[in-house]
Amino acid sequence: MRNLVVLGGSSHPELTLAICRRLGIPPGQAKLGKFSNHETSVEIKESVREQDVYIIQSGCGHVNDNLIELLVMINGAKIASAKRITAVIPHFPYSRQPDVPYKSSGAPLASLPPATPKHPKPVDQQDLGRQLMRKLASTSLQDESPACSSSKNNPDYRPWLARSGTLIADLLTCAGADHIITMDLHDPQFQGFFDCPVDNLVSRALMIKYIRLHLPNYQQAVIVSPDAGGAKRATAIAEKLCMDFALVHKERRQKITQKTDLMLVGDVRGKECILVDDIADTSYTITKAAKMLRDHGALKIYAIVSHALLSANALENIDASAIDQLIVSL
Repeated sequence: MRNLVVLGGSSHPELTLAICRRLGIPPGQAKLGKFSNHETSVEIKESVREQDVYIIQSGCGHVNDNLIELLVMINGAKIASAKRITAVIPHFPYSRQPDVPYKSSGAPLASLPPATPKHPKPVDQQDLGRQLMRKLASTSLQDESPACSSSKNNPDYRPWLARSGTLIADLLTCAGADHIITMDLHDPQFQGFFDCPVDNLVSRALMIKYIRLHLPNYQQAVIVSPDAGGAKRATAIAEKLCMDFALVHKERRQKITQKTDLMLVGDVRGKECILVDDIADTSYTITKAAKMLRDHGALKIYAIVSHALLSANALENIDASAIDQLIVSL
């Protein structure tokens, strides 16, 4: 193929080699490294002038390092007068944050944060000053300062969470990306953050092909979505294969404590189940769903995942779970 250069980042070099083998071209020559202070170093070892450059870098592993490396590679190709730069990002970094809330470990929170506080009414500054002076006069030195106590005891205050979707989009476009190719965006709204074309490929066809070719008697199995967010994906696969569908749903039981209970919608007793999800990070969601399916009499449980991040102790969680077989993409 003429006027085409494929460069690979350090996130998944095997994927770059597999793509180049399919295209019948050698991978582009680039030297990737880090300085002693862990700054990213990129050297493009061949000319990309007036070439269509494809840079393959996923958001798995060390996300921040991989993202910076991708930005530097894009900018390096742009400065080297590349005709067009396409960033191929199988797993888009920071794409899960609009779906807050999550714990720092990656597990979803049991309850949503409080609603956005209303704007306070205008306050007379002189009156506020007099009230503050009176409170200071009546408060001992050992007591907590009024400013601290008011912020801690204010029930309407909610810490603001930074949403990084638009930031990542701006960084990629400012670095010089003309086109983005990604796969199974966790939140499709990310496509609207970009000023350049974004192709969001779906793995649905690959999942359907695998189920047909490798899972015996799949017609009697049940497609299961581990949460409500993946219901659309799972129902599309179930309809295409003419299979039954089930859903693991979170139901709020107590309004005061905001606790949630898992509830299974559908019949899985005596059947094989195929869990379908887009991301397996800590595997918290999919292992909880598998346990519920086993408790409801499922015979065998498969899990098909688009992006197997498997961070923290995800592998141990899966080994100890009710999942009999895990199928992931490359």
